[in-house]
Amino acid sequence: MARQLRLSLLRPAAHTRDAFVHGASNAQAVAAIDAWPAWPGGVLTLVGPEGVGKTHLARAWTVEAKAKILNRIRPDIAAAAGRPVLLEDVDQGIDAEALFHLINLAARDGASLLLTARKPPTAWPAALPDLRSRLNALTVAEISAPDDEVLSGVLEKFFRERNIRPHDDVYPYLLRRMERSIPGAQDIVRRLDETDDGVMRPISRILARAILETDIENLDEFEG
Repeated sequence: MARQLRLSLLRPAAHTRDAFVHGASNAQAVAAIDAWPAWPGGVLTLVGPEGVGKTHLARAWTVEAKAKILNRIRPDIAAAAGRPVLLEDVDQGIDAEALFHLINLAARDGASLLLTARKPPTAWPAALPDLRSRLNALTVAEISAPDDEVLSGVLEKFFRERNIRPHDDVYPYLLRRMERSIPGAQDIVRRLDETDDGVMRPISRILARAILETDIENLDEFEG
């Protein structure tokens, strides 16, 4: 029987609200975003570990708010005057004076500032005493590691983007054994899709087990 190739119809990922998977782990952050533009002082900080959806939610907000995305390394202060702006990964390093000015600008009419970071503002370095006080007062919304509801939703989303319909028992099997992060979900779906050089095979629990057992074997060899 001739082998059948899976069609390569990968759909482009989109940072839209419709594509964002809601759940208990991100409910607080979603509610805080939806409170815009009534953020205290015009500023909101999204905080959470890597790979929990901070960028997705923040980029979706920029579409709604018609916000400008600033470069963290060289933030354009003038571009932030009188309009919403997004600044990501702030705890990875930013000029203290620039951040101070951006926070001040956010309190003005028509302006607002959305920040993302892995650590809360109280843990960010601040050489300026005035900046320290402002950071300590920022409103924070946390996104925690994805729960089963979110992970199941993102698995469905990533399978759908690759035009794959896995067997129903694949989802609970993966949820019990996979890396519990959104990048982890994306990676396992990619690997399931690309198994056997793109040859069409049913995406089943047996195939998922083969992929995950390979991971365990590789880890054992590395640790050994």
